[in-house]
Amino acid sequence: MAQEIKVPTLGESVTEATVGEWLKQAGDAVAVDEPIASLETDKVAVDVPSPVAGVLTEHRVAVGDTVEVGAIIAVVEEGASASAAKPAAAAKVDAPAPAASGDVAGDASQTLSPAVRRAVLEHGVDPSTIKGSGKDGRLTKEDVVAAAKAKQSEGGDTATAPVAAAPATTRNEERVKMTRMRQTIAKRLKGAQDNAALLTTFNDVDMSAVIEARNKYKDLFAKKHDIRLGFMGFFAKAACLALKDVPAVNAYIEGDEIVYHDYVDISVAVSAPNGLVVPVVRDCDKKGFARIEQDIADFGQSAKEGTLTMADMTGGTFTISNGGVFGSLMSTPIINPPQSAVLGLHRIEDRPVVVNGEIVIRPMMYIALSYDHRLIDGREAVTALKIIKEAIEDPTRMLIDL
Repeated sequence: MAQEIKVPTLGESVTEATVGEWLKQAGDAVAVDEPIASLETDKVAVDVPSPVAGVLTEHRVAVGDTVEVGAIIAVVEEGASASAAKPAAAAKVDAPAPAASGDVAGDASQTLSPAVRRAVLEHGVDPSTIKGSGKDGRLTKEDVVAAAKAKQSEGGDTATAPVAAAPATTRNEERVKMTRMRQTIAKRLKGAQDNAALLTTFNDVDMSAVIEARNKYKDLFAKKHDIRLGFMGFFAKAACLALKDVPAVNAYIEGDEIVYHDYVDISVAVSAPNGLVVPVVRDCDKKGFARIEQDIADFGQSAKEGTLTMADMTGGTFTISNGGVFGSLMSTPIINPPQSAVLGLHRIEDRPVVVNGEIVIRPMMYIALSYDHRLIDGREAVTALKIIKEAIEDPTRMLIDL
């Protein structure tokens, strides 16, 4: 019996999505609840599972099409075998998105996203030799880059299969439609610049005390809580102190009113294959270091696997973005609307500083607070950043609420 596959409910106020990729082609066998397609919404990628076991007989829409909730996107013949359904494969609507100039070498059965396909072509690796770390073993861009670096470190040729080299005189261009998520990121960031009075204040932090505490307790912490003690937990707790003392930094403007929060939900910027996402660590002011670190680690893994949900990224009263993991020395982060402030962290590096009249070398980090000047005065912004600085330089403050 033919079973129509429809676009599932995507989340509150989300009515449509874009077909990102087909995970199953016409003629492929599918199991119950096995994903057959990936849909891109404004914030997350959502897998569409098959409600029955059988064979996918046709695609009703193509990659890149916009589909509404409830729309029929595919048909599965319940109980059929793959061999019996192969002839129907020729009738399918959609084929895998075309590759850029030159085919990607490797296992043709793999479904590669546009970003992964470009990385494969750029680095000249065979995708069939790479183990995917994404959901259901799918390749990610990071997998391809890591494989290319591994080949270079071994001193061998980065290409494990021949890839046609473009003539020296050829200069190719490729046009790739922006994903729905990238379009949304672009609109939100531009909207923040257009609608908010953005300003950034800076400070620098001596990381000596946090590094010392981390080195002293990281093994015991990991043994007790089964999670690595990182720096983000320190900054999240320090931010809670600042937001408590300067509530405007934890508020937002709605119409002609200011909405204040008596809780702290921190959006943590996480890099995902399709772009930057900001899952929310809720009630940071009530959680300990271990719970915060565990939540952040879980979100990071979910972002890598593409399994973050709309609920994971709904809300948030303040954002922390760590550009330091990519080597950034200093930046002016943009607020995440409707929030009114964002804390930017950067790389730690040894620098000469003056302490008690003497020049010493200390591990220093620049921190930045971008804020909406319509709501937050300069004095409040500087005060909040100063509280964060003092808490990081003297972590005992976080324990005794100073």
